[in-house]
Amino acid sequence: MSYDVIVIGAGPAGMTAAALAAEAGASVLLLDDQPGAGGQIYRNIENAADSRGRYLGQEYMAGRPLLHRLRKSNIDYLTDATVWQVSDEREVGYSHEGSARLLRAPYVLLATGAMERPFPIKGWTLPGVMTAGAAQTLLKSSGLAADGAVFAGSGPLLYLVVHQYLRAGVKVAALVDTTAKANRKHALQHLPAALSRWDLLARGRRWMKDIQRSGTTMISGVMDLQVLGDDAAQGLAFQTGNGEWREIAGTHIFLHQGVVPNVNLSMSIGLDHAWHSRQLCWRPRIDDWGQGSVDGIVIAGDGAGIDGAVAAQASGEMAALDILYRLGKLSIGERDQRAAAPHRVLTRERRIRPFLDAWFRPAGQFRVPNDGSTTVCRCEELTLDDVRAPIGIGIAGPNQLKSYCRAGMGPCQGRFCGLTVQEIIAKETSRAVAKVGYFRLRPPIKPLCLEELANLQIDGSEE
Repeated sequence: MSYDVIVIGAGPAGMTAAALAAEAGASVLLLDDQPGAGGQIYRNIENAADSRGRYLGQEYMAGRPLLHRLRKSNIDYLTDATVWQVSDEREVGYSHEGSARLLRAPYVLLATGAMERPFPIKGWTLPGVMTAGAAQTLLKSSGLAADGAVFAGSGPLLYLVVHQYLRAGVKVAALVDTTAKANRKHALQHLPAALSRWDLLARGRRWMKDIQRSGTTMISGVMDLQVLGDDAAQGLAFQTGNGEWREIAGTHIFLHQGVVPNVNLSMSIGLDHAWHSRQLCWRPRIDDWGQGSVDGIVIAGDGAGIDGAVAAQASGEMAALDILYRLGKLSIGERDQRAAAPHRVLTRERRIRPFLDAWFRPAGQFRVPNDGSTTVCRCEELTLDDVRAPIGIGIAGPNQLKSYCRAGMGPCQGRFCGLTVQEIIAKETSRAVAKVGYFRLRPPIKPLCLEELANLQIDGSEE
């Protein structure tokens, strides 16, 4: 079967775009690697009881109308579908139920969302150490939580997950905040614009007060971290601003220092990307409608830049409207008229981002470790010293580094180490991160079985 649009990712941007396009008469295929729609923010929303909504919050339950709209739409929606390739000719390779297929469409919309920033500290690979996002995933998908866990790092998500834990009746041993106090000065210049979203600022303040009232130990101004334990996590050691080292016992440590766009797929296509110095990440170059540098490849949601779930939904709507115009299903006047509302939402949601980006900017010592024995590339088990060793012979960037130490060549293709590796090279060579560049990603960007590849189906016919 042929499609007008293939949408990759069923988070707020993907669900909105797929439903809107289908409602206007476009044929749509929606591919998502999860068992249900919602993305990370609305994960498992279809099976969430009202009781779960009481501790996950109204922001989570806001995903239900999106899901209902999606379910009423005439689209082909495949769950547990792993997309391992998108070409610059809009050919999508994916695996589903043991079979691999290649499909081509006039438009491919990437709604791949965000991922958590790497947090390379001593002991971060030990059993019992996870990201705060993973802790939230367990809570949303299975109602599971680790009682007495230690949360450490910075960013709004860290406080949100702790707040959700407490509302669910789960005890949190401590919240260790690594946000640098110097960030406040840089953030203040953005406060006037952020005040237009006073509701979001007040919500965050309420989370903090509720956590304090719960009796949870809260430590701020932390300068260094180390997970304790030999074979598994046994606690967290941290250095305070006065240089004192302290320890907290715990077998579950959840780390977080912000989220960044998941750009592995967009980079593998060959789309132009730019280094975003405020969010310390790579972002695809797109126009106001999400169109990238390759014709017909459109990007919406946090995969194009971190703006949040509400903004993701609005960008998905705008992207779909422009695709419908290009397909001849809307006039340019209809497109622009209908896009006015989501454009206002995007403008409103983005006003607070410079303030949040500056306030929660992760400190350098947590982006690039100081201890040479700290693991940097988890897949290839490479330490900081392993990565630094070849740089002195004149390594130009991450791609050349691969040939000498295999950093970024594991199954994750740099998702857990890419940002760290490029910052290590920048630091060691005294160059700007934007000049160092990123890994050159090639398909398949996710593991693909040889049997599936051997029996690859192209446009429904077996090759």
